[in-house]
Amino acid sequence: MSNYAVINPATGETLSEYPEITDSALDDAVGSAHAAYAEWSRNAPVAARAALVARVAELHTERRDQLADIIVREMGKPLDQAFGEVDFAAAIYQYYADNGAAFLADEPIELADGGGSAFIRRAGLGVLLGIMPWNFPYYQVARFAGPNVVAGNTILLKHAPQCPESAAAIAQIFDDAAAELGAHTGVYVNIYASNDQIATVIADPRLQGVSVTGSERAGAAVAELAGRHLKKVVLELGGSDPFILLSTNDLDAAVQDAVNARLDNNGQSCNGAKRFIVIDSLYDQFAAKFTEVFTAAQPGDPMVDGTLLGPLASAAATERLDEQLARAVEQGATVLASGTTSGNFFPPAVLADVTPEMDAYHEEFFGPVAALYRVSSEEEAVTLANDTPYGLGSYVYTTDQEQALRMADAMDAGMVWINLVLGDSAELPFGGVKRSGSGREMGRFALEEFINKKLIRIAG
Repeated sequence: MSNYAVINPATGETLSEYPEITDSALDDAVGSAHAAYAEWSRNAPVAARAALVARVAELHTERRDQLADIIVREMGKPLDQAFGEVDFAAAIYQYYADNGAAFLADEPIELADGGGSAFIRRAGLGVLLGIMPWNFPYYQVARFAGPNVVAGNTILLKHAPQCPESAAAIAQIFDDAAAELGAHTGVYVNIYASNDQIATVIADPRLQGVSVTGSERAGAAVAELAGRHLKKVVLELGGSDPFILLSTNDLDAAVQDAVNARLDNNGQSCNGAKRFIVIDSLYDQFAAKFTEVFTAAQPGDPMVDGTLLGPLASAAATERLDEQLARAVEQGATVLASGTTSGNFFPPAVLADVTPEMDAYHEEFFGPVAALYRVSSEEEAVTLANDTPYGLGSYVYTTDQEQALRMADAMDAGMVWINLVLGDSAELPFGGVKRSGSGREMGRFALEEFINKKLIRIAG
């Protein structure tokens, strides 16, 4: 059986398999991307590259139904959320099509001494490798490929083995857009590659950089290889984001936001809220209301409109979450709510009394498991929130704006959301610190990661 296969997590049925790329075809793929950079991307004006990405955005919208259906089958995303992901991917591509020229404009430098002039001209580096995860098959690719194609780079894309159909659909969109607009077909090349083959690609001198979204283990392995071969790396890894509630004028609304932040994408989001840190005076009310609302969302058929919680993405994901939850209980955590797993359908679970001695205190739960913590002060909330190896996002709920900004300054995180969740947008940079990775995607900053900021100095 090929590693690249569509296995419907709702049924366990293997729907299709895709063969891994041969070594010779992989070398051809790298060559095609390199030729596209040399022959088209570095010579085409930014308007032409932006037009290509704009057509990619349009094709996502035109093929919306097909694309959404694919990822429901591949990884169990509820249909409503699948449509939302396709729409968000289209918006990201369009954002870079609209703003790329301004972001890449020459930047003059005021000279301290001497005549003449100087400026920075931004240009692509060449061929980039994207290693993408299964949990957001279109969105993750868009935020990597969109800015980099506009910047003048070309893309080799290795998708997750359980997402070969969506990988093929994205590649077809780029191929169709390139054919319509006369761009080189190697601007975006999909590769069903093994880990050993990826190591070969990273070592290839034609490759200039690597972006990884995935686990700590995958990020560390790729970063080690990339460092050995002096290749730039962007890493977007795991997270155990805190949701901190210090005060509110509407507890029910805060509870609903907390539930939404934990259930998004069946609880399988790196920047989903996972640890709920609540001030003493609100803890008991919050715990009761949160548990009631959270557990009301029982897993169901992801193809049915309105389903909030579908199956976990794979049998391996279900087994890991089951084992983590069982171990937390064995080590002394209190279970406020849980259910019985059926296939890959994992009912919401709520933990309390998790202590630093337990594995659950330090681990990321990738699924609908929430941990509640009681604190007595702002300072204790900060200490607890930062006591994690991760530093991706964080959520702070307070009615005190000065406190909100103090908390934002104190968070060891790449992102702080104050009194809102699920607020991601194409113009907002995404990324973390500590073991959550390095570098930024989305917003203007995504265009700065794999770019040659070339100094041009002209004598007077």
